[in-house]
Amino acid sequence: MRVTSLLLALAGLVLAAALPGASRSSAEELPWLVAPVPAAPVAPAGPAASGIPAWLQAHVGKGDGQISAVVLQRARGFYRQKVREGAVSNPCYFAMDATRPAGSGRRFYAICEADKTFRAVPAGHGSGRHLPGLPDFSNSRRCAKNFSNAENSKLTTGGGYVTAETRTSFKGYYRADGTFEPLLRPFLQFEGEGATANARKRAIGGHPGEIVSWICRIKYPSSPYADKDGYVPYGKLIDYGAGRSNGCTSWPVSDAEKILPLAENRPTTVYIYPEARDIVAVARAMKAGQSPARAGLYWNASCLREIGVPNFWPRETLEPVLAAYKEDHPPATPEPLPICKRP
Repeated sequence: MRVTSLLLALAGLVLAAALPGASRSSAEELPWLVAPVPAAPVAPAGPAASGIPAWLQAHVGKGDGQISAVVLQRARGFYRQKVREGAVSNPCYFAMDATRPAGSGRRFYAICEADKTFRAVPAGHGSGRHLPGLPDFSNSRRCAKNFSNAENSKLTTGGGYVTAETRTSFKGYYRADGTFEPLLRPFLQFEGEGATANARKRAIGGHPGEIVSWICRIKYPSSPYADKDGYVPYGKLIDYGAGRSNGCTSWPVSDAEKILPLAENRPTTVYIYPEARDIVAVARAMKAGQSPARAGLYWNASCLREIGVPNFWPRETLEPVLAAYKEDHPPATPEPLPICKRP
């Protein structure tokens, strides 16, 4: 009942928060967009106009492994701003274009202008959620349609971040080449600002896309990860590479091994596209029957055809509903893992 009441209240807010120039039906198709939204971005200037060096301009484009001009300009501008502020001194910076396809598509970028290196690797986006009784804000494995900065949304948030500490956590044991191996997964914490300011609270960062799916417990009292009874979780190692995450940026293991050392004890910037203003601007253009590209807006054309109209779900409206849902649907007490018979 609490969730239903919140949804009814939000429906009332929708009518009062119709987008300027939009019809009532257009507002209802973006039912959670009730927070103030900045004006639509202007068409980005070309790489040469922004002072991007020639060697880096060669990587600008629409092809796989290339970076879009607007993404590079914003990532570079954010990095330079943080250098001027003294927040970072790392010669490299990161960017991600979450409008491009996931999977084998290379859409996360490590750029080191001092030694003129540009690396593009696959990366995952937030999975979102599809909960009973709530609007569907989940994402497909290939293309992201939904974005949010709401806690527990499991969605990607565009904007600027600065990398912080790297933590390593134990995820369980798995079998490799006939021996038991622990998965110790590194996690690079992101610190945000503005729309991304709750990144630490949401545990948003970057990590390899691998996890152990627990099956049972094995007796291993000498393990530093054993519980009080001497057991450790055991399961199947799953490599989801650039698949969906809980809102973090995930990379294939081999690529993470190259990306993470660049930020180890050396904070740098991460810029993720699109921001809320981009999502809303593209949605407005499409609802008005305009081509986003002709309106000076950017979204990967392949994914745009697949997802239709993108959505941004502000934390001010989505977060209270998720909190109420969690309160009304407390998780069941987990049963202890069975003891392995033949791991």
